[in-house]
Amino acid sequence: MSAALPDPSSAARGEGATGAPGELDLSGLNRYDETVGSAAPPFDPLRLCVFTTVALIACLLGPIAVLGFALVAIAGYARARRQGLLRSKCKLGDTRLVLAYLSALAVLAAVATPFWVMFWIGRL
Repeated sequence: MSAALPDPSSAARGEGATGAPGELDLSGLNRYDETVGSAAPPFDPLRLCVFTTVALIACLLGPIAVLGFALVAIAGYARARRQGLLRSKCKLGDTRLVLAYLSALAVLAAVATPFWVMFWIGRL
């Protein structure tokens, strides 16, 4: 015994799989169609999550966080430069400029750290 297929004209009349008037047959929706191909993967805003986390750490730790991130970045760029990287994807371009920028940030953060600590000690 085979199952009877619904009458195509019943869908046009607004009858669903049960044949009740006004019920829509949506069983053919949300299925993979080989003729169309795979859709592009959705945008993953991972960078935005990373930026937000870095901002939170910087907010909580102030210049200490800036100093830490700058030192890690200086170590990374110095190593990459020793391995032959001369141009960076950074807006500054030349890795020497990037290293100078990061070094300036590290010095400023080191100078600001005692003032930041005194500010929070005075608030307690």
